Amino acid sequence: MEPSTTELTAADGVRLTGHWWRHAGTAPSATVIINPATGVHARYYHRYAAHLAANGFTVLTYDYRGIGLSRPESLKGSTFTWRQWGEQDFDAALRHALQEDQAGRVIVVGHSIGGFLPGYSPAVGRVSSMLSVGGQFGYWGDYRPRRRLPLFLKWHVVMPAITLALGHFPGKRLGWLEDLPKGVAYGWGLQQGRAEQGLSREAAEVMCDRFATATGPILSVTMSDDEIATAKAVNRAMRCYRRSPVTKVMLAPQDLGFDRVGHFDLFHARHEDGFWRQSLAFLREGENPWSDRVYL
Repeated sequence: MEPSTTELTAADGVRLTGHWWRHAGTAPSATVIINPATGVHARYYHRYAAHLAANGFTVLTYDYRGIGLSRPESLKGSTFTWRQWGEQDFDAALRHALQEDQAGRVIVVGHSIGGFLPGYSPAVGRVSSMLSVGGQFGYWGDYRPRRRLPLFLKWHVVMPAITLALGHFPGKRLGWLEDLPKGVAYGWGLQQGRAEQGLSREAAEVMCDRFATATGPILSVTMSDDEIATAKAVNRAMRCYRRSPVTKVMLAPQDLGFDRVGHFDLFHARHEDGFWRQSLAFLREGENPWSDRVYL
């Protein structure tokens, strides 16, 4: 399936590159926006997008500012932040999807930070529902206890230090995801466990008010072997969506027929006949296909 390229323009004028995956045939079941994880190109989700399109959905994939096809020539000195990814970039994707939607339903599939940042958008109240996969915002205190120290050193000591020295984080050169703008690297690396960290009191109130406008159901899925999106991390993130009915699911790798899955693997093509196909039940009918794996 060949997607069509599209350009998104954020409210602050930044232009982003995305792709439409259009269902051929009958009217689509819904329009789906796929939000990537931090430091992951949209192209990683293209096979999942094609799978959704083949099963009746119209899908929009896109790269955040500073990443992939939305990256400027140089990241040195770039101040792009997670908040801008939600407040500006996702908002642009959402408004674009709403204009193109033919089904009357716009759904978000968000991976990692992509499963949290929709709440920053002033238009998040128009999202019908959300599938959040490993959705959280990277607070080190929520990492799996036995892995907390090495992950803390990697992401919260080494990453900010290198970013300070170079003006951006050269993740690709190090084999640590993709390159990151310094604002994103600092936002993750210096995270203190509050989504509103670093915001003024007024901005924090605006943020909380925006998250509260989301009322659509959220199915939040994480893996038992995920070192980053632990139950504690997911609970912390989902509390921000205080008016949305949130169902939280914890899957074990063995539930999907694998020995290990972790934080990044669920959008790999090896999960097409498992997780991908199972997720269609929520995207089509709002049903939880993993009702026996719900936790509080």
